[in-house]
Amino acid sequence: MTASRTARERARTELTREIVEAARRRLATEGAAGLSLRAVARDLGMVSSAIYRYFPSRDELLTVLIVDGYNALGTAAETSESDETDYAGRWLALGHAVRDWAVAHPQEYALLHGSPVPGYRAPQDTVVPAMRAIQVYGRLVSEAHRAGAAGTPVGFPDPLGLLAADAERVRQVMPGTPDGLVLRAVGVWTALFGWIGFELSGQFEGTLLERRAAFDHHLHCQATLLGLPAGAT
Repeated sequence: MTASRTARERARTELTREIVEAARRRLATEGAAGLSLRAVARDLGMVSSAIYRYFPSRDELLTVLIVDGYNALGTAAETSESDETDYAGRWLALGHAVRDWAVAHPQEYALLHGSPVPGYRAPQDTVVPAMRAIQVYGRLVSEAHRAGAAGTPVGFPDPLGLLAADAERVRQVMPGTPDGLVLRAVGVWTALFGWIGFELSGQFEGTLLERRAAFDHHLHCQATLLGLPAGAT
């Protein structure tokens, strides 16, 4: 009886994996908004009613894809992490790790950071995976500040007082950092994903041909906004 249940569990696990992989392939052709359980079932030769025993709704399947994507991106970011005091170097490694993953997995990246899927509301299950890459960045910024390696670039204004509450919320992932650095760090993180979004959507076609070198220069420029002097080289 136990062996029979175990075999059924293995079969269910394997078919669940196949459904998720088929859905991931569908992302490449239909996009997240066009994802359909019935279409995935057809791809696997299943009757449409059978797939609902594994995923009761399209949104549950989307959530699995989103969690997998965030975890994969988080793993890429964490793999780049180190304890070295070359904070600019750590920022460059993190930025390239995020871009490399996105370029290798453009459809998954679009699911995470592209246009919202109509009618889909991400559940709480996505929060922890979504924070993994951000926490790597937050640790970098916090450690650089504690080491005195994240200065304030000359000429930068102090943040407006009305931004103090926003800075406090962000500071949860980079504890101990002052408001000015927190808000500059938000801008740098945003610029990272803005560049990647432009690149993946084809905005650099015919202009930036040496993409990796141009991106590396971009990361060096952003390092100066964090006050990491080695980023200016």
